[in-house]
Amino acid sequence: MPNANQWGIQLAQNPDVTDYLIAPDPAAARLTRAVRGVDHEGRETTLRVVEERPLTIFLNGQEIVTAMTIGDYPEYLALGFLRNQGMLRADEDITRVDYDEELETVVVRTARATDYEDKMRRKTRTSGCAVGTVFGDMMEGLEGVTLAQTPVRSSWLYALSAKINRTPSLYLEAGAIHGTVLCEGDKPLVYMEDVGRHNAVDKIAGWMLSEGAEAQDKILYTTGRLTSEMVIKTAMMGIPVLASRSGFTAWGVEIAQQVGLTLIGRMKGKRFVCLSGEDRLIRDADPALIDDEPKRSGRKGGV
Repeated sequence: MPNANQWGIQLAQNPDVTDYLIAPDPAAARLTRAVRGVDHEGRETTLRVVEERPLTIFLNGQEIVTAMTIGDYPEYLALGFLRNQGMLRADEDITRVDYDEELETVVVRTARATDYEDKMRRKTRTSGCAVGTVFGDMMEGLEGVTLAQTPVRSSWLYALSAKINRTPSLYLEAGAIHGTVLCEGDKPLVYMEDVGRHNAVDKIAGWMLSEGAEAQDKILYTTGRLTSEMVIKTAMMGIPVLASRSGFTAWGVEIAQQVGLTLIGRMKGKRFVCLSGEDRLIRDADPALIDDEPKRSGRKGGV
């Protein structure tokens, strides 16, 4: 499995990331590339842009999918994708996870024989950036899902928003990327980024599977839209609260209400909107005492 040095993650090295178990490293050379261009005034400029590379995921001897990704934490991405697609059971006996950087492949091996040829024939392309792929029976995995009715405090939301938005990240450095953060109470724990929000979520799911992390007391924060896929993945992971800076889709809201997931969006400064699970929201912070979110000045690229 990946370690702290392999991908250059930040662990208690920067005062802005001391609370994180894993945080972005926007200075990691393999994640961005310098590209020359010309600005609006005709002057030559150099911009760091996010790398994008294919990663093919195998489950035992079967090729499952090729995802476009920035290339960090490939093992977590593969494990999380397979788990969120229902191809790995919660108690799966995973015998090996092999990553080949040259071939750009990850092979996940299990003690159980697997065969998902029929499932692979039924695909649905989703609205996620970088063309996320889920399967025609994507709702099947939600049957029987019971989420913890965990309360969430508005003071946590404000603290998380302020902390995460100040964290050095590829989004602030280069743009064109989404971030997803696993949180507990008012503390951010694991911050993953990728060109597609679904990839970032899958990396967190893979980390949780590898570490045996509990889900019922967690909050998932994302910079992206709260779509049906995001809600389904969060519910499949057993996380009862999903929050975002961005907005909602109608189907995402409907599914959140069906599975009892607390769904909070448009979370900027003192403002947020809860469209599911409002009864579990404890308003323990006075919005009048919360500062409006300042305009960002650090980001050098577009979303």
